[in-house]
Amino acid sequence: MGARVVQRMIATLAGLTCLLAAAPAAEAADPRPGPASDAVPAGSSASPSSPSAASPGGPRTYTNPVSRSFSDTFADPAIVRGEDGWWYAFGTSDPLREGEGTRHYLPVSRSRNLVDWTYVGDAFTERNLPAWADTAAGASLWAPDIRRVDGEYRLYYVVTQTTVTPEPNDNAIGMATAPTPAGPWTDSGAPVVEPRRGAGASGDFKWTFDPSHAVDTDGTEYLVYGSYYGGIFITRLDPTGRKAVGEPTMIAIDNKFEGGYLVRRGGYWYLFASSADCCAGPTTGYSVYAGRSRSITGPYTDREGVSLTTSRAGGTIVIAPNGNRWVGTGHNAVVTDPAGQDWLVYHAIDRDDPYLDEPFGVNERPMLIDRLDWIGGWPTVRGGAWASEDPQPAPGRTGPVKVAPTPRPGPVDRRRSDEFDGTQLGSGWSWVRAPQGEVTGGALRWPTQDAELNRENNTASVLLREAPKGDWTAETRLRIDLGTDTVRNYQQAGLVAYAGDDLYTKLVHVAIWNTRQTEFGKEMPYEGRIAYGGTIVGPPAEETWLRLVHRVDRRNGEHELRAATSRDGRNWIYGGVWTLPADADLRVGLISLGGAGATAEFDYFRLHHR
Repeated sequence: MGARVVQRMIATLAGLTCLLAAAPAAEAADPRPGPASDAVPAGSSASPSSPSAASPGGPRTYTNPVSRSFSDTFADPAIVRGEDGWWYAFGTSDPLREGEGTRHYLPVSRSRNLVDWTYVGDAFTERNLPAWADTAAGASLWAPDIRRVDGEYRLYYVVTQTTVTPEPNDNAIGMATAPTPAGPWTDSGAPVVEPRRGAGASGDFKWTFDPSHAVDTDGTEYLVYGSYYGGIFITRLDPTGRKAVGEPTMIAIDNKFEGGYLVRRGGYWYLFASSADCCAGPTTGYSVYAGRSRSITGPYTDREGVSLTTSRAGGTIVIAPNGNRWVGTGHNAVVTDPAGQDWLVYHAIDRDDPYLDEPFGVNERPMLIDRLDWIGGWPTVRGGAWASEDPQPAPGRTGPVKVAPTPRPGPVDRRRSDEFDGTQLGSGWSWVRAPQGEVTGGALRWPTQDAELNRENNTASVLLREAPKGDWTAETRLRIDLGTDTVRNYQQAGLVAYAGDDLYTKLVHVAIWNTRQTEFGKEMPYEGRIAYGGTIVGPPAEETWLRLVHRVDRRNGEHELRAATSRDGRNWIYGGVWTLPADADLRVGLISLGGAGATAEFDYFRLHHR
């Protein structure tokens, strides 16, 4: 994820506020392409809506965000279909509208057709929050999960501050029950999963966030929970669903994943989990990844067979930013419409309107839905095209799967490439700041600099060459001795598409605490500040191949840059897309920075025509 955004929040737990809230082949796809209940939640003055928005046959199309009719932001959505025939959606506690100034504690909306939604109230109010929530310390409720189990509706949620300890940050998982999804909701009276201490001093608690309920094939109930600080775990529940029992099992590594969600399909359990920084405004790279296992308790591995609990953790991309208006496409649920089609329900951020009220306030994260396809045994949104911004066939009206095409690099442009076979750099290179490293033994050997290219800290040297007009692909093979499991923050090396110290994208193999990741980051000026965020591609290895695929958006002239990684140079995983302005004067090249102590070896730099 964005190394400096979330990881520094982990180191200082006071920074919790930002979390308030592919084609299935080895080469992922190119992302272009009944009567209503009268019940309303306890303490709410809202009246239930009529289904007049839904025609008898339902709408033929929809356009994201589907929450626009009742809210500007509706993060961490969870959906259940009630016995009354309505779909009910629950979101994280936030104001619903810009300028409202009122926090809605787990707001509830409903729909007949999954696309026309109406607000019906809040699961809780200031007056009836769980008794063990420390309201004096500003406790909130986040990340709901809604299920119907044994004839009752269960709502699981994060309580951000509890009365269980006298310390700050002691978040825990709560549960409430109701006779209908619209309420009234009654808290169970105590945490389902209690606060979990970290290794530090007072106030150091692991992030007990993002609950998700599942029932195994033998009827045993489980709860998935956890986040970046601590990892994602699964624990067995007692028969009432009100208490975790036994020892939990880690199913996704810390410092990479959160928002776990389980789906059973074709004899496998699929773990969906989100990664990267959730809340970086216009540079939010939040995305959804998947692993699968025959057992509900794991181990979970991705399409390439890489575990989700190893330092170089895997994760098959389900959805990532694709270059349109939507970034931060994450924290999902999965629902199946009456026709049997699966849908991914998630939140995202409009890169042109990323904040709820003022710049750098609450990130505005409306609810989106898009078709979830299963190809070759793996989930991907819209056949690999990912988030939609234009009209789409509505639930119940979808047609055959259209798999998005995979980028294919053209021939190598030898004049703009360098095999690093001599004793010095080839022609055409230039440096920003002092030259670094040396060409020797058939590689550019470049120790990681104790310097940065991050926001106001622009001290690192950058090796660049002119980028051609039109479409191209830059590629390198990288070896870097970052090891595994140990803390090496934030040593990194890789490719960069550079239009200035504060306007670039970079694709790097990076050490983030105990993990090793391929981060595709973007930095840009925004409203008088510098915004930075990243998304994650495939797992790295001792040798990792990296690609930046550039194309020009024919509609607006923007530079679109898509990341791809490989562990063998043959099978490529194509990840998210970042855009840079049409008038950006791009150069492309290499970086090695983030802290002294490692050495990057670039075997070659090749520029391909497309």
